[in-house]
Amino acid sequence: MTDHWFDDAAGPVVRPYAMTRGRTRSSAPPEQLDLIALVIADEPQEAGPGAADSIEEELLPDHSLVPEHLDIVRLCRRSTLSVAELAAELDLPVGVVRVLIGDLLEAELVRVTRPVPPAELPDESILREVINGLRAL
Repeated sequence: MTDHWFDDAAGPVVRPYAMTRGRTRSSAPPEQLDLIALVIADEPQEAGPGAADSIEEELLPDHSLVPEHLDIVRLCRRSTLSVAELAAELDLPVGVVRVLIGDLLEAELVRVTRPVPPAELPDESILREVINGLRAL
């Protein structure tokens, strides 16, 4: 008896592996794509003669993109999302989403920013002293 192995029978492990072409790490530095990193996709340029009518027409000439890349760009054009939010929205493992975002960063289709860490925010006591100093003027 020959046992055939098909993608449907492989379960959810094969699909993410195939999406990333076997890669487990992004080309972007790991600290750039932590869970709270914000992913931004700029709106397309104004439609002119010969402009793409949809995101698929705009991005599909790049054959290295999978449909999930397009989903990330589409979601991030609607609003800025964190890496964790994208993983939840796409129902994909965070590691896979990081690799896909790294691809989009290389293709310059998205930007990644980091929120200000709480350690870099001014201390409340310093702010109170500034307010008191301003009041004294």
